[in-house]
Amino acid sequence: MEAIFEVLGEPVRRAILELLTAGEQPAGSVVAAMQAVAPISQPAVSQHLKALREAGLVTVRAEGTRRFYAIDRAALAGAQAWLARLADPLEPFAQPLDALATEVARGRRARRGRASDGSALLGGSEALDQEAVS
Repeated sequence: MEAIFEVLGEPVRRAILELLTAGEQPAGSVVAAMQAVAPISQPAVSQHLKALREAGLVTVRAEGTRRFYAIDRAALAGAQAWLARLADPLEPFAQPLDALATEVARGRRARRGRASDGSALLGGSEALDQEAVS
C-alpha cells in the first residue's frame, strides 16, 4: 500500500492515471498526451509508466511491439478501501452499535409494556405476587 501512495506523489504519474481512466491506451498515445501538457521526453514517460506498473497501479499488455497500459482496478480498490477507513474510522463499529441500539429499544418497549399493565409500579416480590394472582 505504501508503494502506491509513494508513486502517486508524482504529478506526472497522477496525470497518466487520469488519462488511463478513459481505458486502455498504447504507450505512444500516453507519451503524446503527456508531451501535449508538459515538456517531457518519451524515456521519462516510460519511466513513469514503469513506476506505476511496479506499484501495481497499471497493467501492461504486449501486442507485437506495442505496449498497452490500463489501470489495475483491484489495486485502486485497495487504495480506496484504505482511504475510506481514514474517512470513517468508526465504520467497523457501525454494526455493533446498531445492535446495541436495537437492544436498547427492545428494553424500552418491554418496560413500557410492563408499565401499561401496572406491574412496573409494584416493587420486587410484589410484582411477582401480582403476576401469580393474574
